[in-house]
Amino acid sequence: MQLTHEDFVRVSAVADEIPSLGPWRPVIADLATLLGTGADSSAARRARVHPQDALIASGRTSRTPPVQPFALCPPERLARCRGVLTDIDDTLTEHGVLMPEALAALHRLRELGLPTIAITGRPMGWSEPFARAWPVDAIVAENGAVALFREAGDLCIEYAQDDATRRANAQRLQEVLARIVHEVPGASAARDSAGRVTDIAIDHSEFVHLPGAAIERVVALMRSEGMEATVSSIHVNGWFGTHDKRSGARWIVSRLLGRELDAERDDWLYVGDSTNDQVMFGCFPMSVGVANLMRFAAELTVWPAYLAEGERGNGFAQVVEAIAAVRAQP
Repeated sequence: MQLTHEDFVRVSAVADEIPSLGPWRPVIADLATLLGTGADSSAARRARVHPQDALIASGRTSRTPPVQPFALCPPERLARCRGVLTDIDDTLTEHGVLMPEALAALHRLRELGLPTIAITGRPMGWSEPFARAWPVDAIVAENGAVALFREAGDLCIEYAQDDATRRANAQRLQEVLARIVHEVPGASAARDSAGRVTDIAIDHSEFVHLPGAAIERVVALMRSEGMEATVSSIHVNGWFGTHDKRSGARWIVSRLLGRELDAERDDWLYVGDSTNDQVMFGCFPMSVGVANLMRFAAELTVWPAYLAEGERGNGFAQVVEAIAAVRAQP
């Protein structure tokens, strides 16, 4: 059966009401645009294989994104890489599960002797078993608020805020959460909320689907309460404090390695996938988005330097393979 422009328009019209179609909404809309403008069949085929190309071709951004294919990253830059920082959800994982390709890549980085640190919006409780099991030097959770790392065989957990500050914020966080659930139809706390100690999270794409207007309303409510707010590929996170992924990265590099990240930032590589990675994209000249970053093309104001060809863990593995290949050369 051959699908027409009208078929995709009809599917696009109901996609917001079907949670399972969430990740495919941009691709559906862009295929409709391609077919509706008379694009030839080869363009449609490319769109199916490379959704990021469809998003650019469809005009979802006002200009071509200022990002180069990762294949164009100069080998001499990769050769100077002193460490890797990475997001977790939809950068290393798919549907919340670490992809085998990403796990193999993490092991490869360990073999290469490169410090590897995950920086995530996930909670402390969710991150704890992975900080124990994954071949990473540390996980910085809750957008820079909590650091988990192994020391002398034991798992250490440290916080960016002191005990008194965390206790004072706890009640305020729950009050804002209650307000959001009451005022935004369909909004609910993320299922991993029990493990959170410094922030709140609203699920928008992990187990439920919130339309864009509702996501914007959640962000606005958080900020009206004096909170920081970011949108990841699955959650809207909000917290009280000045920490973020960048400050968390600085903190953990100093804590573990005794080095100043800002002095070395040209030689660290960051990999991410969504709008809440923009602070890191802007900080690191050697930043890479996995291909599914293009889902957020219309919302991005800060782009990574490079875009991997593969999505999620496959894109992360592509980055690590390139580093390993350069280091294998004489």
